[in-house]
Amino acid sequence: MLGTNHVKRRLREGQPVFGLIGSIPSPVVVEMVACAGFDFIIIDTEHVMVNPETLEHMIRAAEAAGVTPLVRVSEPNPKEILRVLDAGALGIVVPQVESREQAERIVRACKYGPEGSRSLNSGRMGAFGKSDLAGYIKRANEEIMVVPMIESKAGVERAEDILSVPGIDMVLEGAADLSQSYGIPWQTRAPAVKEGLRQVHAASCRSGVPYCAIPRAAEDYAEWCRLGVKAFVLGDERGVSFRALRAHLQAFAASEQP
Repeated sequence: MLGTNHVKRRLREGQPVFGLIGSIPSPVVVEMVACAGFDFIIIDTEHVMVNPETLEHMIRAAEAAGVTPLVRVSEPNPKEILRVLDAGALGIVVPQVESREQAERIVRACKYGPEGSRSLNSGRMGAFGKSDLAGYIKRANEEIMVVPMIESKAGVERAEDILSVPGIDMVLEGAADLSQSYGIPWQTRAPAVKEGLRQVHAASCRSGVPYCAIPRAAEDYAEWCRLGVKAFVLGDERGVSFRALRAHLQAFAASEQP
């Protein structure tokens, strides 16, 4: 069901928001992320195989537990975006956005007319017709977030053009793929990569679009805070879980035996 996008509201009010990438296709994990206090989850369908029914249940779990569900699609395909939005996502994250034209197509795919060309449907987002459908499409255009990822050299160079497109609500960094684009794979904190991220952040400030950072160290988080960034993705739940499990084991394995 279409609910209030609290992430969009909090950013508009200048409040911080924290999210995780959801890479484990399980509604229970979504509930855990919500209960841990995160503001949003980005359910990943770019790098993870998630069947449509599971995706809808993950979105439903997010709605029930009170965490805002965004979905990262695999590509800027209007049909894929349509199905994800009709399943209940409150935002679309699109990887590898590299031009203004791409950004415009993504916005059109996410918005109902007259702002876009999203196909009309009276399914679960429109409460199956229980709600006033004309009112629903107006609310949907207000609540849905459009989030391009700028994660290539070409994207960095055209960041201002991309972020000047009306309807863009936030930009998410992608230091990993950006490092590969610069020829230094996985060197996510290399000077060239950090400079690319700063260029995108500067473009976001000029365009009035919130920047979402993925801090990889405590000093990264402190630096982004000093620059006024309010949105953060704190990794994915697989990495967080793996590190917690390993630390849990090592705490016992390293202790003296009686």
